[in-house]
Amino acid sequence: MRIVQLANLYSPVSGGLRTAVDMLGAGYAAAGHQRALVVPGRAHTRTESDKGLLITVPGMSVAPGYRLVLDPRPVLRVLARLEPDVVEISDKASLTVAARWARRRGVRTVLFSHERLDAILAPHLPGRLPVDQVTDRWNRRLAAMFDDVVTTSAFAAAEFARVGTPRLHRVPLGVDLATFRPADDTVERSASSREDDPSKSSGSIRLVHLGRLSREKNPDLALTTVRELRRRGVSVELDVVGSGPLHAALRSLAIREALPVRFHGHVHRREDVVRRLAAADVALATCPVESFGLAVLEALACGVPVVAADRGAARELLA
Repeated sequence: MRIVQLANLYSPVSGGLRTAVDMLGAGYAAAGHQRALVVPGRAHTRTESDKGLLITVPGMSVAPGYRLVLDPRPVLRVLARLEPDVVEISDKASLTVAARWARRRGVRTVLFSHERLDAILAPHLPGRLPVDQVTDRWNRRLAAMFDDVVTTSAFAAAEFARVGTPRLHRVPLGVDLATFRPADDTVERSASSREDDPSKSSGSIRLVHLGRLSREKNPDLALTTVRELRRRGVSVELDVVGSGPLHAALRSLAIREALPVRFHGHVHRREDVVRRLAAADVALATCPVESFGLAVLEALACGVPVVAADRGAARELLA
């Protein structure tokens, strides 16, 4: 089959969405299908590799490292040239017009849901607007447009189940166990600690937070945790792996309160992410609206216990 994946906000720093799309695409290619991925970029580009075809169409920058396709017409022209058998869309906004294009041509469509709309919209809608009604109306529209809707957790599926989506599937993500694995021994963990901070006390509990530093992810709770543990006399330090709009504010908070926090920004190499995770004693998953919690799964694969929010999908991985 010819499978075309469409995604907005796909970039080297887009974390779980990019990882999931890439994992799916690799699986399609390994199964012998022709896979193409269409995402926003600075301009039109076309790159072929053993993973399939990567095409970028012009998209507007909406945040550092993130682009959004506002005009879907170039995407529709690409689809017409590729003549797909299946279109998989990782977006609930501008790219959904491709579902209408596909239906008119008898092409099957799949919506891959990477977030819960109600959880994302709630902090941004005025209090007088009923969040559930707004998202239910949008999700009914999406469910009617697509042949199938795929979510990765019971939490993510709930908003579609609430509106009676008939072809709703739950497909949990996986993790590459050849890459994400425990540290070989305590020497490796100790060496990683010394590399980051030669003055580190060997008695400190080392925490790690892996994820985008944005409002819905609630990363400030990780710093609050450090503050509270220190108040209770616990020797602790925190590594923050990831970037986002709250990066500067969180760094300022850590400096102002003299908290033992190291900010590593976005880490490009997966091997370096593994090293940060495997060197920790505990991983913090602070997001209360996580639709799956891939970082939780990665930490567990590295042999690191996880403390997660008591809401969202991350708790499903720890039950």
